Amino acid sequence: MPTTEILVDDIDSALGVVVIAASDGRLIGLDFGEHRRRMIRTLTTRAGRAAVRRARDPFGLSARIRNYLDGDLTAIDGVPVDPGGTRFQRQVWTALRRIPAGTTVTYAEMACAVGRPRAARAVGTANARNPIPIVIPCHRMIGGDGSLTGYGGGLSRKRWLLAHEGALPSHQGTAGVRRARRGSRKA
Repeated sequence: MPTTEILVDDIDSALGVVVIAASDGRLIGLDFGEHRRRMIRTLTTRAGRAAVRRARDPFGLSARIRNYLDGDLTAIDGVPVDPGGTRFQRQVWTALRRIPAGTTVTYAEMACAVGRPRAARAVGTANARNPIPIVIPCHRMIGGDGSLTGYGGGLSRKRWLLAHEGALPSHQGTAGVRRARRGSRKA
């Protein structure tokens, strides 16, 4: 079995340190600094044999994520990804990438989008296992009542990302999400 080279870089941001991992020109992992070890352990397990090394801006991916975090909301569109996962998880993650910045969807809406209208909980589980948050924008999924539901990086980061994209007025709670969702449907 060949050894997979995993390139890791850190990005300083308003959200704290964002750690990315890339291999063969694709983003394979993204997490926050406090979860670095967990992410690398998961990726090396997935790869089988892996060599992990630090790299500055592997494949230009760090620059694209930094540009997104600095305000260019389209900078991460089209970033090549390889999240692994099951067929269903990949369906959910692909559908998540179709949600435009500044827009939110509910778990039930996402379940319908992947052709499984009764699978809102399974969609939630797939969302929670997303190995490439931000680029696969799991932060854009909210509860049916408009509430901000769990986020692996913490609700404060989810709130920041939604405000950053204009889906949530800065420093507001769930009522802002509802307004943004209603407004986004008219667009």
